[in-house]
Amino acid sequence: MPITDKMPTAAKMAAAICLGAVAWYASEIIRPLMPDGTDFGWFNYVNLVLGLLCGWFVVGTRVGRSYVESFSAGLTGMAALVFWALFLQSFNEMLKLALQRRYEGPVEAIVAIFEIGVDFGSSLLDAKLIFVLLVGGIVAGVMAEWASRRWS
Repeated sequence: MPITDKMPTAAKMAAAICLGAVAWYASEIIRPLMPDGTDFGWFNYVNLVLGLLCGWFVVGTRVGRSYVESFSAGLTGMAALVFWALFLQSFNEMLKLALQRRYEGPVEAIVAIFEIGVDFGSSLLDAKLIFVLLVGGIVAGVMAEWASRRWS
């Protein structure tokens, strides 16, 4: 990785802001899809931070070539956001269950992370949510490319 990839750029900032906004909006769409009585806690804020990080590190470093490649960069960033959000929320749920002594040992708890992730992922199969994530990823990539061309 060239040393310039570690420098802050307008493209990284634009991608971070766009993916953060998409993560917050998607979090609001997810709330009604979950079972009643679900305690969301810091759900939106965690997903916002993940959106900012994925925008900065995944999308922001992959733009600057062409608008066609920025589509791919935006979708890659959105896929990374969904993966890390599912993993982190599943890990958090596993910790909550582990503190209630629901697991026999650490291996069972680690396996449960992936089982919980599959359960959470299956509840995300909603047309509106998928549309928002796809369009939001593409827009984030295009905005980062625009910022890269405009302020580089």
